[in-house]
Amino acid sequence: MKKALIIAALIMPLALSGCVISVDGDGDYSHHADWDDREVENRRAIADLVTGTKLAAVKRDLGTPDFSELYQRESGEFQVLFYRTQRTKGDGITTKDECTPLVFKNGVLHGWGETAFSDI
Repeated sequence: MKKALIIAALIMPLALSGCVISVDGDGDYSHHADWDDREVENRRAIADLVTGTKLAAVKRDLGTPDFSELYQRESGEFQVLFYRTQRTKGDGITTKDECTPLVFKNGVLHGWGETAFSDI
């Protein structure tokens, strides 16, 4: 009997451990709140951007982009960084249509948004 109690005491915490998913007041899982926070922060940072800012400074402030592309044109080298700013589907996968493109020409911020991207 004593041996069974000791074994139960050792096994019980393992049996009771598990994954807990927190739900906020809107019924969204907590990881969605993280995406929402990230999107708000990205939108806030993008709203404060100034053309002419260097690529390294933007990456330092916004972090690693969700997508990145590089284009060579006669007028220069264009790098486009895509940062998530809105959710279109709650599928847990970030797609380009959920991002705002930041367009850099020769290493400095040239513009942002769909119009700037389509002008490359």
